[in-house]
Amino acid sequence: MTSNHRYTALFAAAAATVLIAACGEKVDNTTVGQQVDNATATVQSAATEMKNDAQVAASDMQAAGSKAADSATQSATDMAITTKVNAALAADDQLSALKIDVDTEAGNVALTGTAPDEASRERATTLAAAVDGVVTVENRLTVAKNS
Repeated sequence: MTSNHRYTALFAAAAATVLIAACGEKVDNTTVGQQVDNATATVQSAATEMKNDAQVAASDMQAAGSKAADSATQSATDMAITTKVNAALAADDQLSALKIDVDTEAGNVALTGTAPDEASRERATTLAAAVDGVVTVENRLTVAKNS
């Protein structure tokens, strides 16, 4: 009878194998150690990818911060230039009583308003150009008609 049990057990094992194969079940032949190694490798790969993403994000943030700092520095420089040009114009006898708007962007100065005569108009350009940091002067001053 023991050989009948063996044949029955063998037949049952074969049937189970056929059923598993028929159902599309994949038989995993890896050992527990191999599965742990595979999981560890997957986690290490994900950690490396996260580290790389964090480095890229940090680099992007640094570049954005640097750009903002450069912009703030340029704005402060432009404000200082505008203040110095206004002071130089206010110190001139012919130009001090006039309303001359001074706009500065990246060291480029634009003068708008009126001047009492052509010589004063040209002097405004000379005074503005003499200020440290001024790159160019665009003189949009018009000569007052009542002079």
